[in-house]
Amino acid sequence: MKALPAAPQRPLRQDGEQSRERLLRAGLALFAQHGFAKASTREIAESAQTNIAAISYYFGDKAGLYRAVFFESQGSPEEEIARYAGTHLTLAQALRGLYASFLEPLKQGDLARQCMKLHAREMIQPTGLWQEEIRTGIRPMHDALVAVLCRHLGVMRADDDVRRLAVCIAGLGVHMHVGRDVTDVIAPTLNARPESLDLWMARLVMYAQAMVAAESRRRKRAAQAVGARKQ
Repeated sequence: MKALPAAPQRPLRQDGEQSRERLLRAGLALFAQHGFAKASTREIAESAQTNIAAISYYFGDKAGLYRAVFFESQGSPEEEIARYAGTHLTLAQALRGLYASFLEPLKQGDLARQCMKLHAREMIQPTGLWQEEIRTGIRPMHDALVAVLCRHLGVMRADDDVRRLAVCIAGLGVHMHVGRDVTDVIAPTLNARPESLDLWMARLVMYAQAMVAAESRRRKRAAQAVGARKQ
């Protein structure tokens, strides 16, 4: 399906920031619950306690509102990459920056769940925005993580094993979102306390460091085996 068009830029009225924010919050909740096609602009406007014309004023149309909800509910790729891609960072610092991008939204409670549900609906009922997200958001962040791993593994050029490792490390953070409801049922104590996310941060960094160390050892053994065969 063709991607939704970008919303036109218009000046905000005096109360524009509040009205626009209410529309984004209402749109997130209703698009996540019903999907793009079934969520009505009238229902969104009523939930935001504003008139339906405000959607046209701030976003152009329903598609523009959906696009804003989809992309503005998350940080920009550049901001997220800056958390972990700095060449001055140790591996532990880089991983902490990476997982901060996953864990900080969870402190917002229902907003994170709604964002996850919205992304799931977009994958099932695509408007074109999920493919755009992969191209402009997920892929650059993956490539930045691969570069970090190459640097700490001493690898000049990424191969499939480095990219596989990057997928696995990021997967720990992704599961914090997609698996949250399951975790709350099968291991409810893991997310029960205010400090739970801080403990998750420490453990995720530790687990990811162990994965990098395991890959480093595997590479050394492989290099030694090649060297032995040449002798």
